[in-house]
Amino acid sequence: MKLNSKIYVAGSTGMVGTAITKKLKEDGYSNIITSQSKSLDLRIQNDVKNFFASQKPEYVFLAAAKVGGIHANNLYKAEFIYDNLLIESNVIHESHVNNVKKLVFLGSSCIYPKESSIPISEDQLLSGKLEPTNEPYAIAKIAGIKLCQSYRNQYGFNAISLMPTNLYGPNDNFHPNNSHVIPGLVNKFHDAVVNKKKIIECWGTGKPRREFLFVDDLADAAVFLMNNYDESEHINVGTGQDISIKELAEIFKDIFTFSGDIKWDSSMPDGTIRKLLDVSKLRTLGWEPKTNFRDGLEKTIDWYKKNAYHMSFEG
Repeated sequence: MKLNSKIYVAGSTGMVGTAITKKLKEDGYSNIITSQSKSLDLRIQNDVKNFFASQKPEYVFLAAAKVGGIHANNLYKAEFIYDNLLIESNVIHESHVNNVKKLVFLGSSCIYPKESSIPISEDQLLSGKLEPTNEPYAIAKIAGIKLCQSYRNQYGFNAISLMPTNLYGPNDNFHPNNSHVIPGLVNKFHDAVVNKKKIIECWGTGKPRREFLFVDDLADAAVFLMNNYDESEHINVGTGQDISIKELAEIFKDIFTFSGDIKWDSSMPDGTIRKLLDVSKLRTLGWEPKTNFRDGLEKTIDWYKKNAYHMSFEG
């Protein structure tokens, strides 16, 4: 990309899209197109067609998606597969039709089989059954990878796919029920401290291990790979390190100086026991994350206190 290239960030108001837009501006890119879901519904084919025909972007970051934690994935299975299939199909197709020079598709580590060997390498895709709790979302993201590969193979369209590990950071969804684990814990601990609660209830057993990547690091990787990666195979983006949910809760307890107890509700699902990505391919290209985990958590908590605490969560 050149600094004056016309760049479209799809999903620019979400956590990932906001971080990518910020990174592009920090790096000096000056011709960035964004759109809000209120003015452009990426699920509507004709609207996406008209948008691309009028805007003619040269590069596209496809960060738009319907996302959520275990509860949301279980509750909204239809929307998670339907909405994501529509979004990626429309954006990838219109990018090809309008001669976009390159597209970056953002997927998720949930694409891999439930019983993957650890660390999870890119070649384990479609080698086994998926985790049932997020299967519809995973299938949609796998379809996105295959769309990119198919348009590359048939038309020579330069589309690459990034599979990030679990993300966290500013502009995340902090809904008390539908969020991922880190924003969910931020909400729980902050509420407990403010309301002087003595017990925090957390879902599952706390035993599963997860790898977490600060969203600004993903944005940095996305821009790096847009400029340095052109292969058909998707590429993992992560830290190469994981932590148990119980250990994560203890870090939050320390940051919030919460003196009460943590109660684990084992009747709630744990999901996959361990997900740790093999990021050797990305490191070979010369990229590594920059954000210390605790620093990233504290930045996320600070953002929540300033921006999200007084939001009204509905749905």
